[in-house]
Amino acid sequence: MSERIYLDHNATSPLREAVREAVLATLDIGGNPSSVHAEGRAARGLIEAAREKVARLVGARAEDVIFTSGGTEANALALSPQRGDWSCHLSGIEHPSVLAGGRFQQDAISLIPATANGVIDLETLPAALANSQMKGRRPFVSVMAANNETGAFQPIAEAAAIVHEAGGLLHSDAVQAAGKVPFDIASSGADMISLSAHKFGGPKGVGALVLREGIAVEPLVKGGGQERRRRAGTENVSGIVGFGVAAELASAELSRAAEIGKLRDELEERAVSIAPDLVVFSANVLRLPNTSAIAVPGTKAETLLIGLDLAGVAVSSGSACSSGKVEASHVLKAMGIAPELAQAALRVSLGPDTTKAHIDRFIAVWGEMITRLKRGRQAA
Repeated sequence: MSERIYLDHNATSPLREAVREAVLATLDIGGNPSSVHAEGRAARGLIEAAREKVARLVGARAEDVIFTSGGTEANALALSPQRGDWSCHLSGIEHPSVLAGGRFQQDAISLIPATANGVIDLETLPAALANSQMKGRRPFVSVMAANNETGAFQPIAEAAAIVHEAGGLLHSDAVQAAGKVPFDIASSGADMISLSAHKFGGPKGVGALVLREGIAVEPLVKGGGQERRRRAGTENVSGIVGFGVAAELASAELSRAAEIGKLRDELEERAVSIAPDLVVFSANVLRLPNTSAIAVPGTKAETLLIGLDLAGVAVSSGSACSSGKVEASHVLKAMGIAPELAQAALRVSLGPDTTKAHIDRFIAVWGEMITRLKRGRQAA
């Protein structure tokens, strides 16, 4: 088999070499970051340096960065009723860790619908918030910055303005956007955002919830004073250091987004030339430059995934597999996509190391499979 081609960066972007080196170097730091002796202070210094780097990535203050075990925990930490009577409004295309509702009661949760283009329907939001206010509840709204399956950007700033007018708070899962495109918490209008290191070349198992200045959260994990008493437990020093290095590298490479977008566009143009009936989801709206969600009617994503994998090309279906099983995409369902077409959806997500040769290889393998499947259907 020739060199494997990895085109699944929205699931995990492989560890950067500089990040690996930084993580390994920290393993020799023996002190607990909460200890006051020299070894402890050395570990604490590494954490705080990383906190500054992560904060710079999203234009935040370092003291407003809360390190977590990943994006899922960051989302759970954000989804707290706060103090008082709150309602929770989630878009139907959110990551499952947001759709779980955090610490909100199920009867206080409602869904914001999405359009066929994969963007939330903002026109429905004011009425939903007004309904909450009539019940004496303050609204808490969570809308992701960019969808992990289709790449579609969401109107965060516009949603934030509506939410703030209603006296509420807006959380945004920025896991897919941060590190891939410029993303600033202040200009986004969000009150809090979630990040995950492994989406842009950092270690798995480390993330952050970043707050707008003046915003507080109720700890999810209690029992210690770490993270300014907002997340108890001895910090993952190695992971956090790697997160900081990855954030620094991503910040320096944001200008490459347009270059990656050109490769994505070339992939889609060549795919359409092979299969004119190809559907590109969210093609009519702004998307992450690295993300392409495509489907050829009459095919099965699972068949294509297996064939591509055997040929040395790694992509995914609309959603990441769960325990090896390809599950139906709740995102495409929320967009009103027919089940038969949703079952054909592949997600191809590029990364900083993706080249034209990688696109060539994908098109060659995928094109051969599509042509063969079409011939089989015609013969039948």
